[in-house]
Amino acid sequence: MSSEFITQVRNAARKRVLYLPHALQRMSAKGELITTLDVRNTIATGVVIEDYPEDVRGHSCLILGESINGRPLHVVCAPKDDYLAIITAYLPDRRKWYDDYARRRPS
Repeated sequence: MSSEFITQVRNAARKRVLYLPHALQRMSAKGELITTLDVRNTIATGVVIEDYPEDVRGHSCLILGESINGRPLHVVCAPKDDYLAIITAYLPDRRKWYDDYARRRPS
């Protein structure tokens, strides 16, 4: 993955951030309580751990970062010309991810 794409993501986020309905559902789910500040922090400081160039919603990626309280956080997003679409945001499940939260466990 090129650093050019994460720059594109961050530039789109500076213009506007649009939370898709699924993202809002996940962010407000019981036990999650992820804020927009948590998502913005992850976008600003996180690293791309998966790249989805062929996503039907447009080129997107999975970013690993931290909430403002230090919780590991995953954000799936897609940069557009005028905004960054937040597809989903969630706290990674240890049963599905290794302890670094950057690598999926085999299913």
